Amino acid sequence: MKSLKELYKVGKGPSSSHTMGPYKACRIFKEEHPEAVFFRVVLYGSLAQTGKGHQTDAACIQAFEPVSCRVLFHTEEDVSLKHENTMELFAFDKEERQTGRMRVLSVGGGDISIEGRLELEPPEAYGENTFQEIAAYCRSRNMRLSGYVFEKEGEGIREYLSSVWQVMQDAVQAGLLREGVLPGGLGVERKARKLYTQGRMDESRETKENRLVCAYAFAVSEENASCGTIVTAPTCGACGVVPAVLKYMQEIKGYSDSRIVEALAAGGIIGNLVKQNASVSGAECGCQAEIGTACAMASAALGELRKMDLGQMEYAAEVALEHHLGLTCDPVCGLVQIPCIERSAVAAMRAVNAVNLAGFLAETRKISFDTVVRTMYETGRDMHRNYRETSKGGLAKMYER
Repeated sequence: MKSLKELYKVGKGPSSSHTMGPYKACRIFKEEHPEAVFFRVVLYGSLAQTGKGHQTDAACIQAFEPVSCRVLFHTEEDVSLKHENTMELFAFDKEERQTGRMRVLSVGGGDISIEGRLELEPPEAYGENTFQEIAAYCRSRNMRLSGYVFEKEGEGIREYLSSVWQVMQDAVQAGLLREGVLPGGLGVERKARKLYTQGRMDESRETKENRLVCAYAFAVSEENASCGTIVTAPTCGACGVVPAVLKYMQEIKGYSDSRIVEALAAGGIIGNLVKQNASVSGAECGCQAEIGTACAMASAALGELRKMDLGQMEYAAEVALEHHLGLTCDPVCGLVQIPCIERSAVAAMRAVNAVNLAGFLAETRKISFDTVVRTMYETGRDMHRNYRETSKGGLAKMYER
């Protein structure tokens, strides 16, 4: 598995696969063709179906500035695509002759794959590729998941995760301060500040917990929807879950930033395992791959904070992912707003509940985390493409303005 630096990435919303990935591809292509007078980008699959709502065209145009770029949306179904997020880039000279072409897959989490190239991939940071292997390694050395990360990646990963935590906190604070309507035309009202400030004197502890966890998840998700700076955890669309849980727990329990870094390390391993053995791309496997993975990451992170043992942490992450199986990716108008923002809040609360359940029932576990990861991937591949980020099914189809 790769470094957690390849999982937790700082970038602009609203989508890691629809904006961050295409932007990266366009920048690479522009650098390779400095002589080009203009460029053309053709989007296929999910990139074409929901590219307008995700602002894929704007990201591509920005990447090529000041050179002009025309973006075309090939919305017809193409069963030959290797990945639902496919794009082709073309360079032209002043005589309008094509001087270059590149076909790219935006595979999720801001990562891309350029067809026909043996690319220099980031080095492997971990020799173990399943939770079972990692747990055996940790038990043989009496080591926690966070200790496993620091041993494999070196102490420098602490500083990186510390910077990640700062960006997460900044996104929460920014989202709590802003009011108004999100861009995109749906007229979705920002709700984070309203949730945060609506506490009552007679509010129960449980109600307050739900309200604040949701407020923090809304805050980050609304920042993402308005092209703010967030951290992929594991994607832009699911970026609100992990920071919401950790922010709330730090406030009520007083966990130090160094403990939060340990939690991010443990949660990152869970995200890495899904990315390695399945997918974190909504276009490939539905929202179960994004929000389900985020929920599992938050569960493991909270388990690390509570010093749960490996069996309890696995149970929590397994429950979190298992009960998102089959979840469709059906963004209304292709925007990362409905149902994405509320979904992050619900997943954050579910992560807390999964950890609480694991504290009681971990010894009764019958299903391994590795099994659920494989199941999620198979479920996603079996899912009709209309429910994999094309905005042709589910709420995206049924929603009436």
